Amino acid sequence: MALTRITATGTATIPPEIIDWLHLKPGDQINIAISPDGKVYLEPAPKAAQIDVRTLSGCLYDPDRKTVSLAEMEQAIVEGAVESM
Repeated sequence: MALTRITATGTATIPPEIIDWLHLKPGDQINIAISPDGKVYLEPAPKAAQIDVRTLSGCLYDPDRKTVSLAEMEQAIVEGAVESM
């Protein structure tokens, strides 16, 4: 167990052994949660996926897909909205 103090401004320093255990680096975010039994849990926040947008080029292209007009798209939206009511 690691010990730390709360400052007058509500700040607490995470002890180095906890930082190492969680593999945290400066700038990382953490999640803090309270369980129903009152225990507090701290974990690294999930990191956003780093996607190179160039890898997405052409991912929706299908040469066999029928093209549709804007009017056809609007009609499909209206029909879908009516069905969901």
